[in-house]
Amino acid sequence: ELSRYNIDIAALSETRCADEGHLREEGGGYTFFWKGKPANNRRVHGVGFAIKNQIVSQITEFPAGLNERLTLHLQLANNLSATVISAYAPTLAAEEEQKEQFYADLDEILTIILKEDKIILLGDFNVRVGWDSNMWRGTIGKEGVGKANPNGILLLSKCVAHDLVITNTIFRQRDGYKTTWQHPRSKQWHLLDYVIVRARVMRGADDCWTDHRLGRSIFSIRVALKHRKQP
Repeated sequence: ELSRYNIDIAALSETRCADEGHLREEGGGYTFFWKGKPANNRRVHGVGFAIKNQIVSQITEFPAGLNERLTLHLQLANNLSATVISAYAPTLAAEEEQKEQFYADLDEILTIILKEDKIILLGDFNVRVGWDSNMWRGTIGKEGVGKANPNGILLLSKCVAHDLVITNTIFRQRDGYKTTWQHPRSKQWHLLDYVIVRARVMRGADDCWTDHRLGRSIFSIRVALKHRKQP
């Protein structure tokens, strides 16, 4: 599916892989990186990246894990840099302590990124941010879906604090191309997966076992050609 849609870097959620590691898929053309809980813990979440091998050969360092989050630092051409974050947020039913810890960790990551660096925040945030672009002017656009829930307010507030824009809500398209997750009982589709760059949902990417749709963001960056550090 990643090859079919020509995805360069994919953020993966609920990988359920233990510890931290990577696996190169020679025939498929991707290297998979993951970060999860220790092997002796119950593994229900976890995150990862799937990165084209051509790009892996050009990046200066492997993704780094922090509490089931992965950050990838890209050295771009013209002395520019970008930080790509793969995150999985607690669900609405999670303990408040878990939610607070997640957003505290996310805040820590975003705070240390240099202001001149690009930020590409990807993941399953398990929130609904709604459509109220007047209340959240500059953070969401007029093309949101449904109403914001309490978890959505947490994400919106964090985006405001760090001047982030949830661009899934900016571009006009049918709801079928905006929503990314189907509720198992009601069968209604919701927008739970977000990016801060232009995104379009790939409705045809359904050959994998998942209740989410693949979201694709298209942006123009050029990775600088450098020798990668040895792990």
